[in-house]
Amino acid sequence: MTKQLLIAGTHSGVGKTTLTMGLIAALTRRDIRVQPFKVGPDYIDPTYHTLAAGRACRNFDTWMVPPKQAAALYRRAAQAADVAIIEGVMGVFDGASYTDESGSSAEIAKMIGAPVLLVLDVGKMARSAGALAAGYLQFDPQLNIVGFIANRCGSENHFRGVKTAIEAATGMPVVGWLPKNANLHIPERHLGLIPTDEQGELTAFIARAAETVEKYFDVPQILSLMSEIWAGADDLPQTEPPIVKRLSPVTIAVARDAAFSFYYEDNLDLLWAAGAEIAFFSPLTDPHLPPNTAGIYLGGGFPELHAAQLAENTSLLAALRRAHTQSMPIYAECGGFMYLTESLVDLDGVSHRMAGLVPGETRMQPKLAALGYRLVEGQPENFLLPAGATRGHEFHWSTWEIPQAKVSSAWIVRSRRNPAQSSPAGYARRNLVASYLHLHFAGNQNLARNFVAACKTWKGTEK
Repeated sequence: MTKQLLIAGTHSGVGKTTLTMGLIAALTRRDIRVQPFKVGPDYIDPTYHTLAAGRACRNFDTWMVPPKQAAALYRRAAQAADVAIIEGVMGVFDGASYTDESGSSAEIAKMIGAPVLLVLDVGKMARSAGALAAGYLQFDPQLNIVGFIANRCGSENHFRGVKTAIEAATGMPVVGWLPKNANLHIPERHLGLIPTDEQGELTAFIARAAETVEKYFDVPQILSLMSEIWAGADDLPQTEPPIVKRLSPVTIAVARDAAFSFYYEDNLDLLWAAGAEIAFFSPLTDPHLPPNTAGIYLGGGFPELHAAQLAENTSLLAALRRAHTQSMPIYAECGGFMYLTESLVDLDGVSHRMAGLVPGETRMQPKLAALGYRLVEGQPENFLLPAGATRGHEFHWSTWEIPQAKVSSAWIVRSRRNPAQSSPAGYARRNLVASYLHLHFAGNQNLARNFVAACKTWKGTEK
């Protein structure tokens, strides 16, 4: 039976990602099959957990996806592993609201019955670490906090002191600690992020993190604190995502390489369930689209890092233009959207010619341009969602500069604070839907079905 554990923190930056990654790697070294998860919409942290576990990390997001559906997807993905390790988001009680737990790690832990290890930054604390731990324990007695991790200890003596204080105040064990000089800082490169492991930085770092966890954590005790994945989850849906009869699957070409790597794995599963065969291709190196392509999915990533090489692959750019001219369904998110504009201007001010399917250019900025959840409604030109609403997420460092001519938007974005306020977003034309938005297809089951249906219709009318 699969065991589960959620690793949360008192706040962002407390060390959750590094500690979670190190624990995943340490368990994997013991031949324990680990299925990693990340609470929230983030794509970066799952990159590390995927490499550590050797299997794709999945997002667990109860704001973009209805909570019970999100829990069902979680259980479905976890059942093939020995252990499910979930990294929380921000502070354990932080989510989409200041007044309730929606979208928080606490909500998810209670919903699925997962025990919680809470990471504390004790770098400038002594006995007060006990008060901090006790406060989190008492804030929501329904949250099953089973132990603590003390991060940034000044010395082993400091750790022993805060361990005594925490355990005396809470009755719960401190199962691990890290010294300030542990030198476990995720390598940084582009915009403070390591997007992929093409230079091997992350592989070496993950190995060091696993060794550090083995040295400073009581791994057998952590394993003993885990619960069976079914505990406390009796009211969750028992059915898997609906799967249609796969009589005539259509091929959807999905861009996946160093430039395009941001996908929710559930999106690919839901497309398969709706009747698609997924064929990966590289816009960096492949001269053509995969055989029998009837639809194209260009996810997010860092095209600006590879803009020159993308621009040089003129045969693939030409294939995308032909597909668009033939009205083949094309869906692009964030980095994929940037790739489809007329040009991409990098941080050095160099302009690179892109596919030209979307008017205007995208220009990289030295600071974050947009971040946050979005309430969106489809538009008539949008084959993915011509009517109805869904929820999405934006995270990008570029801006879209469009000509004065009016363009057909892909979405209407509603203000979360005042839904009466709205603004157009993205671009839609001739079976092309492109925008900065990242969508989780489980947030609206019509998304995957509409995508596959549009591909089947196109294939049926292809000349």
